[in-house]
Amino acid sequence: MSWTRPVLPWSFALAGAFLVTGLVWGFFFTPDDFRQGSTVKIIYLHVPSALMAINAWIMMLVASLVWVVRRHHVSALAARAAAPVGVVMTLIALFTGGIWGQPMWGTYWAWDPRLTSFLILFLFYLGYIALWEAIEDSDTAADLTAVLCIVGSIFAILSRYAVHFWNQGLHQGSSLSLDAEQNVADVFYYPLLVCIAGFILLFIALVLMRTRTEIRARRIKALQARGRHA
Repeated sequence: MSWTRPVLPWSFALAGAFLVTGLVWGFFFTPDDFRQGSTVKIIYLHVPSALMAINAWIMMLVASLVWVVRRHHVSALAARAAAPVGVVMTLIALFTGGIWGQPMWGTYWAWDPRLTSFLILFLFYLGYIALWEAIEDSDTAADLTAVLCIVGSIFAILSRYAVHFWNQGLHQGSSLSLDAEQNVADVFYYPLLVCIAGFILLFIALVLMRTRTEIRARRIKALQARGRHA
């Protein structure tokens, strides 16, 4: 709680600065693509949100494993705090993907392997949040949600690498790659990196804020329990 207090406002400020810079740069100062036209600019929302939707679940997985191994309560609360942020990122990715897909594929949705695994990941997010809310004992909830998080990680991995596993899917390859030939053109690449940095910082800020709230809620619950037994 002590070190996150001064970090939190800086995280929000930097996230806002990067997001505004990246989105304004991308939407207003980059050209239309020669094939996709202005539709390509949805990349500045779709790619960062999809990236964070997957990485949020991976962060939850790591925090859940720390809970299982070390029984560190803050790690369980951090995983719980990240879930609503991750589900919003997933929704943004699904929605913007439909907007991007309609003019490219002629439909808002297709049962493409990557899209399907991403939809299942979204359902796992909802199940994770519902499981936390359904179980009153927080330690039991942390145990069960950790198991769910481990299982759901399969679909997080599939969402990231389905394009490589199933070449027949409609979804394009990765916009960012270690292979320079597969990357988007530099005119789109640099503002995209700024947007990704903004989404990462926003995720960090929101998770820190929500984790602090979860810690306070746990303390209040503990004090109330003491009061009832006093």
